[in-house]
Amino acid sequence: MFELNGKVALITGGSRGIGRAIAIRLAESGADVVVNYVRHRRDAEETAAAVAGTGRRCLLVKANVANEADVKEMFAQLVAAFGDRLDILVSNAASGVLKPALELTERHWNWAMEINARALLTLVQQGVPLMRSGSRVIAVSSLGAIRAIENYTTVGASKAALESLVRHLAVELGRLGININTISAGAVDTDALKHFPNREQILAAAMERTPLGRLTTPDDVADVALFLCSRLSAMIQGQVITVDGGYAIRG
Repeated sequence: MFELNGKVALITGGSRGIGRAIAIRLAESGADVVVNYVRHRRDAEETAAAVAGTGRRCLLVKANVANEADVKEMFAQLVAAFGDRLDILVSNAASGVLKPALELTERHWNWAMEINARALLTLVQQGVPLMRSGSRVIAVSSLGAIRAIENYTTVGASKAALESLVRHLAVELGRLGININTISAGAVDTDALKHFPNREQILAAAMERTPLGRLTTPDDVADVALFLCSRLSAMIQGQVITVDGGYAIRG
């Protein structure tokens, strides 16, 4: 039911953390993988090695998903390597400035919106011509889309925009037989969280408030991504699937 043999998957921000876990999980299930990165070449190479260890092909592409020209070049490289097909598109790359709202500038706002929200639109516009009925698109969001988190204003607002964009795309892509959904992850201890000055406090609070008694891991998110790529999710469309061990239900 979870076999992805012969399929091609593109994961943006796939060099580390959640993106890496998804890339490896899809490869373990039979997919060839395109791993996008922008800065962390060594991490991307480690991800590629892990994918190769599953027996699947991995193409590394350096591209800033906020730059339309970069995205077009990335898809040109994908086509050159795998032909005119894309079965799975995972929009995971994210960035943002962690500052109080009253200290934010126009540049801070635009940076987060371009990478975390608008990039999905560009990726879908470039990817859909390569996709067929049954293909899957997944966007990775966070609880900051619906909750106020200290210093998370630009990221949270951009993730909310991302989730709204997914709902609107679901209507148009559904007519093509393409499923698109969002995975919203709880507190995951990745490299991205290291930029939070109150990281330890966030993790401790999440641990205490999570009914299942542990933090969400990148592998937990990857497992849900695999489910959304399988035929078992055929009638899930335009939804936000929360992966947080029950943290969000605590208010």
